[in-house]
Amino acid sequence: MVGNKRKMNFRKDVCLLAGVMALLLALGWSAPVQAKATRQAKVTTSKTVQAAKAPAARTAKSSTKTSVRAAAKPSRRAVASSGRQLASAAVHRKGRVRQSVAVARPLALARVEAPAQAQAPLMPISVKTPAGVPLKPSATVAAASGATGASFGQIYGLHHTSDPLDLKSSVALVMDQETNEVVLAKNSEAVLPIASLTKLMTAAVIVDARLSMDEDITVTSDDVDTEKNSSSRLAVGATLTRGELLHLALMSSENRAAHALGRTYPGGLQAFVSVMNTKAKALGMQDTRYVDPTGLNSNNQSSARDLAVLVKAAYQQPLIRELSTSPEHAVRLGNRQVQFRNTNSLVRSPAWDIGLQKTGYIVEAGRCLAMQASMVGRKYIMIFLDSTGKYSRQADAERVRRWLERAPQKTSSITTTVVPDAVKITS
Repeated sequence: MVGNKRKMNFRKDVCLLAGVMALLLALGWSAPVQAKATRQAKVTTSKTVQAAKAPAARTAKSSTKTSVRAAAKPSRRAVASSGRQLASAAVHRKGRVRQSVAVARPLALARVEAPAQAQAPLMPISVKTPAGVPLKPSATVAAASGATGASFGQIYGLHHTSDPLDLKSSVALVMDQETNEVVLAKNSEAVLPIASLTKLMTAAVIVDARLSMDEDITVTSDDVDTEKNSSSRLAVGATLTRGELLHLALMSSENRAAHALGRTYPGGLQAFVSVMNTKAKALGMQDTRYVDPTGLNSNNQSSARDLAVLVKAAYQQPLIRELSTSPEHAVRLGNRQVQFRNTNSLVRSPAWDIGLQKTGYIVEAGRCLAMQASMVGRKYIMIFLDSTGKYSRQADAERVRRWLERAPQKTSSITTTVVPDAVKITS
C-alpha cells in the first residue's frame, strides 16, 4: 500500500514538473514569435502602403512635369518669334543676303534722365578780404613774421575769417578751368608770400626757353640755401641733367635744383628772375613779384587769383603736368641711387585725378598748395595759401572735393537699360 502511494506521488510530481516546464517553454518562446509576427505585419503593411502610394506619386510627378513643359512652351515660342523678327532684318554682306541664325543676347542702351530737382543748385562761396590788409606787404610785416614765427596771414588776422567749409587755409580760390567761373573765393585778393609755388613759374620759364633737357648741370656752392638754411639731398658737386633737376624741383620741391636751373639760364640768375617777372606781367598777374627761382625769399609774393592764372598757363605744358604729378623718381648721385617722392600725398590717392600740382612752405607763407584736378566731370583750379598744420592744405582740398561732389551737376544723369538683341551667325 505504502509503495503504491509513493509511486502515485512520484508520478504527480513528474506531471507537475512537466507542466511547469511546458508552461515555461510556452512563455519563453511566445515573445519572440509574437515580435517576429509583429515585424512581419509591419513590413507587409509598409509594402502595401508604398504600393498604394507609388501610382499616385508617379501620376503627380508626371502631372508636374507636364505643367512645367506647358508653362515653358509659350516663353520659347515668344523667344523664337522675337528671334525671327530680329533676324528678318538680314545683314547684307558683299551685295547678297547670308543665311543666319538669330541668337538672343543682352544689349545695353543708355537712357537719359533729367537730373533730380530736389537738390539745391551749387551756391558759390565768396569771403571778402578784411579791410586793412595791404596789397603789398611791407618790410615791417616781414620783420614781425621773422621775430614771432607767425605767417603774414596770421599777422593780418586772415585766419579769423570764417567760411562754410571750415577751411584751415586763410586764403582759398577754386575756379572752373574752362569757364573761369569762381565757385569759392576766400581772401583771394590778399597778397602773401607763396614759397615754393614759385617753382611753377621757374618751370614755365625753363620750358619756354626750349633748353636741352639732356644737358648736364653740376650743383655748386652758389645753389646752397643761405636764406633759410634749408637742407638738400643734392650735395655740392652732384651732376644731373636739366630734365632731372626740373623733375626734382617740381615733384620734390628741391631748392638746389630750382636754383641751379635759374643760375644756368642764358644770361645768369638775374636774367632768369627778370624773365619770370616779365612773364607774370604778360599773363596779367598784377599782384605778383619774384626775386628768386626757389621761393625761399618771402618777397616772392602773389595772390590766389594770380596763381590761378599761372596754373592755367602752366597746365598747357605737358612736361610740367607730367613731372609735377609724378609720385616718385630715382636719380643716380655718384654711386648711389636716391629715391625722391612727391611732396603732395594726394597724387598717390585713387580718389583724385590731378593734372598739375605744386606745394610750398616757408614760415612767412604757411603751407601752400596749387593744383589742377578733374572732379564731377569738370576741371578745377584750386589754390590754398597760408594753411596751418602739416596736412591741412590737403585736408582743405578734400573738403572742397566732397563739397563739389555733393552738389548737383548740370549734366543729365545716364541710366543703362538691358534689352535683347540678336547675334547673327552666318553659314
